[in-house]
Amino acid sequence: MTRRIVIDPVTRIEGHAKISLRLDDSGHVADAEFHVTEFRGFEKFCEGRPLAEMPGITARICGICPVSHLLASAKAGDAILAVRVPVAADKLRRLMNLGQLVQSHALSFFHLSAPDFLLGWETPPAQRNVFGLAAEKPELARAGIRLRQFGQEVIELLGGKKVHPGWAVPGGVRSGIDRLTLDRIKDWLPEAFATTNTALKLFKRVLEAHPREIETYGNFPSMFMGLVGPRGEWEHHGGKLRFTDSNGQIVADQIDPKAYATLIAEQVQNSSYLKSPYYQSLGPQAGLYRVGPLARLNVCTTIGTPQADGELAAFRAFGHGGAVTSSFLYHYARLIEILAALERIALYVDDQDLLRDHIRSDAGINHLHGVGVSEAPRGTLIHDYTVDEHGLLTKVNLIIATGHNNLAMNRTVAQIARSYIKPGSTDIPEPLLNRIEHGIRCYDPCLSCSTHAVGQMPLLVQLVSPAGAILHTVARD
Repeated sequence: MTRRIVIDPVTRIEGHAKISLRLDDSGHVADAEFHVTEFRGFEKFCEGRPLAEMPGITARICGICPVSHLLASAKAGDAILAVRVPVAADKLRRLMNLGQLVQSHALSFFHLSAPDFLLGWETPPAQRNVFGLAAEKPELARAGIRLRQFGQEVIELLGGKKVHPGWAVPGGVRSGIDRLTLDRIKDWLPEAFATTNTALKLFKRVLEAHPREIETYGNFPSMFMGLVGPRGEWEHHGGKLRFTDSNGQIVADQIDPKAYATLIAEQVQNSSYLKSPYYQSLGPQAGLYRVGPLARLNVCTTIGTPQADGELAAFRAFGHGGAVTSSFLYHYARLIEILAALERIALYVDDQDLLRDHIRSDAGINHLHGVGVSEAPRGTLIHDYTVDEHGLLTKVNLIIATGHNNLAMNRTVAQIARSYIKPGSTDIPEPLLNRIEHGIRCYDPCLSCSTHAVGQMPLLVQLVSPAGAILHTVARD
């Protein structure tokens, strides 16, 4: 008799989602699905809007990573105007994106996922959150909050506010920066470096203590996608697309972002509002790929900064000569990217180009189609716009990082469930459900983003027979 386990809602993520686990006749987990049950509709209601409004509108897609949408949208506008963005504007955009990487990765690591692997998956939900972490490890929790604050400070100093800064525009940016502001950022860097290095040392001990999690939390062959520079170096805001396989071999390289649709196909599922992209020539199963910090460290040849490159070598040891395929190591990759971002910021605060006055190029509508691609903290973000001769949007296609990772998240949940749910078992303890949910948190999905809540969250898991009879229920409220 087949059965179905439903986790509804998935706890400690922002937004509405659930997980379905399907068990076969022998009680083994046959399949899993991550369902996004909320509908946003940005692609449709942006139709008819002027191009110039799009960065400000699409930044409102998310309160956690508005900068990512702001920059990808501005780049799509650059393509439609057919302008060369001034040197100062390009570097200022990059500086803001680095701040975004720091603040978002710090949020994910310290606030959202650390309560699981530092306090333990079996810790009661009322304590397994950021306040429980603050009580258990107050200095670490405080340092994590400060590290995220540093990233937010970079964003605010450039864009005027931490959330939804209407700053980047087609052709450049609205305002520049002065020497005093760069010095404020520079003065905070030693503390940010110290916190990041402390977190790296701590998480390496976590990895030593959790070999089963490394082996079972989304550890499977797949492709990886991300932006790289002309020599294959780590990129976060420019460059071209690269795909690699689980052996570390390059499948496609230096693909102009505007040609993404020649490689990526999109499918929809009736059970979710989240799209499921895949590598077109291989089909949905073999063409599954991952994006985000794990993927970026797999596809790049080098990061290009000394401390991060040192950590990259240690990270790649987990790949045993190929790509690093365990999704549990997304956490490690985030910390390495924070380190890389801090090293890049340290270079920018002494870069005189950022002080130039020319920060915006003006032009009219020169192309009716434009694609903007940037690396959001969670992975490659694509904004694809078509406009009419007046610059009004006629078609909008957005592929967010969580969409790219959708098929991989389904496979991750299924792998964890198979590893921890005993065949024929009807006893589903809460810590087991949390392990399954943590498979989703590894990807830090942005619905907006995954989050640990204060106290207990409602949770209902049911074993349901094919006839609809409820065989077993686990509830948490």
